[in-house]
Amino acid sequence: MDMAAAMGIELLTEEEYRELQKLGEFDTKSSSWVKTPADMRKLGGALFGDRRFGRVFFYHNGAESYYNGRGFRGWLRV
Repeated sequence: MDMAAAMGIELLTEEEYRELQKLGEFDTKSSSWVKTPADMRKLGGALFGDRRFGRVFFYHNGAESYYNGRGFRGWLRV
């Protein structure tokens, strides 16, 4: 979250990520963190999504988890 803010972007929500996936096939070999609801973040959780088998999936993990193949998706308002 801090890195995205430093870049001037906001993480995509689950809904925005699903809309992005309608434009093309993203994260077919990786996954991306998405904006996680505040109540889940307070409990230390975080959401990430990817595309596998022609479908979009969301999963959860600890917010402090680090994975080499996982980035994040965001948007920039201009």
